[in-house]
Amino acid sequence: MPVNPELQGRVFAPTAPYLVGREKIREFSRAVFATSPVNNDPDAAKAAGYADIVAPPTFPIVIQESTLAQLLAEPDAGIDFTRVVHGDQRFSYTRPIVAGDELTATLAVTAIKSLGGHSMVTSESTITDATGAHVVTATSTLVVRGDE
Repeated sequence: MPVNPELQGRVFAPTAPYLVGREKIREFSRAVFATSPVNNDPDAAKAAGYADIVAPPTFPIVIQESTLAQLLAEPDAGIDFTRVVHGDQRFSYTRPIVAGDELTATLAVTAIKSLGGHSMVTSESTITDATGAHVVTATSTLVVRGDE
C-alpha cells in the first residue's frame, strides 16, 4: 500500500506535556557525547545565563518521537514502519531547552513526494513551552521504501 498523499497538510492533536528533567538531559548528553558543563552542571548553566542545565541541540527528538508515533499509527497513512528509514532531521530553535521546561509538540505533515518507487514524508513538529511560546521546530523526513 503506498503512502496516502492526502496526509500532506494534516495536523495532528498536540501531545501531552513533556516535563524536561535534569537526569533526562544528563542521560541524553552522555548518549551523544555532549561534554559541555552547561549540559550537566546547574551551577555552570546558571553562570552561563540559563535557568538550569541545557539540553543538547538534538534533544527535541525525544519530544518529537511522540508526534511521529501519531503519524505512524494513522490508519489511512499507508506507512508500513518495517519499510521506514530516517532520511533527514533538522532543528530550528527560538531558544534552548532547559531542565524544568514543560513542552508540547504538534505535528504537521508538510510534504509527500514519490521518488523511484519510494515515498518521502516530511513533517514538522512545532514544540512550545507551557506559555505557548515557540521553543523549537523539529523537521523530519521519513523514507518509506517501495516494493523490492
